[in-house]
Amino acid sequence: MIAKHMITDGVIPLKTSDSARTALSWMEDLRVMHVPIVNETSFLGLVSEFDVYDYKDFDEPLGNIELSLNAPYIFDDQHIFDALKVMHAYKLSLIPVLDEHHNYLGCITLQSLLEHFASSFAVAEPGGVIVMEVSARDFVLSEIARIVESNDAKILSMFTQTDANSSQLQLSLKLNRIDIEPILQTFNRFQYNIVASFSERTDQDDLRDRFDSLMNYLNI
Repeated sequence: MIAKHMITDGVIPLKTSDSARTALSWMEDLRVMHVPIVNETSFLGLVSEFDVYDYKDFDEPLGNIELSLNAPYIFDDQHIFDALKVMHAYKLSLIPVLDEHHNYLGCITLQSLLEHFASSFAVAEPGGVIVMEVSARDFVLSEIARIVESNDAKILSMFTQTDANSSQLQLSLKLNRIDIEPILQTFNRFQYNIVASFSERTDQDDLRDRFDSLMNYLNI
């Protein structure tokens, strides 16, 4: 997914002649902490709510306010991982998207990124999660996939975390199977270090628990 496909409708940029009060109003309406400033199609920068509050004169035009951010943006043909990287680095609630001529095309909001990654990582799909630690040197994805598939399951999504002070990778697997106990046993047989596991409870599980509780109560 590239940036131009993630541009969010509804984020209208401000002009240098707009007041700081207008900027705060836009931020409140859009539930963001930043608003882009554009001169016709040229991107000038991002004003943050901290810039406005530091200036204190809410009736002052934005052109008179010193911006604390160094005009962060991405180009429309960059991957959304780049958008996430810049937003994380600058702690942004949105990131402007420009074309090759530095014309402003729109913004990607943190909310739209969150929705995209939730969909990409199959968050809404039923299934269990396995978290394991593996050596970066010994990490073989095909072997991990083979173990999962040997238990009639599939990997829906996967992501890794690294530690600069360790050669270990922390690997999180989202599977399409709720009962992951057989998969955990197989990983243990192959001496994988399982850090944690999470298995969704189904409505049927809840009904079974309630039924068992009722039977235990009636037997008393």
